[in-house]
Amino acid sequence: MSTLSLRLPDSLHEQVKALARQDGISINQFISSAVAEKMSALMTEEYLSARAKAGNEGDFFNALSRVPATDPFEQDVL
Repeated sequence: MSTLSLRLPDSLHEQVKALARQDGISINQFISSAVAEKMSALMTEEYLSARAKAGNEGDFFNALSRVPATDPFEQDVL
């Protein structure tokens, strides 16, 4: 595990401390979780962009044409 020295504005530090206390976790755990969530969001965006670039519109419409035309479930109707 690595150690990281982090400078935060006092107001942000107080908010992080309060939220971590509410969750019953340490500030370190809170910040680690926040960093992991941000990384996940950015990596997902990169992954989806790469998948979109590799996609083929013709193949998409071909696959879509094989989906049977049925009425939606009752709970899905607006």
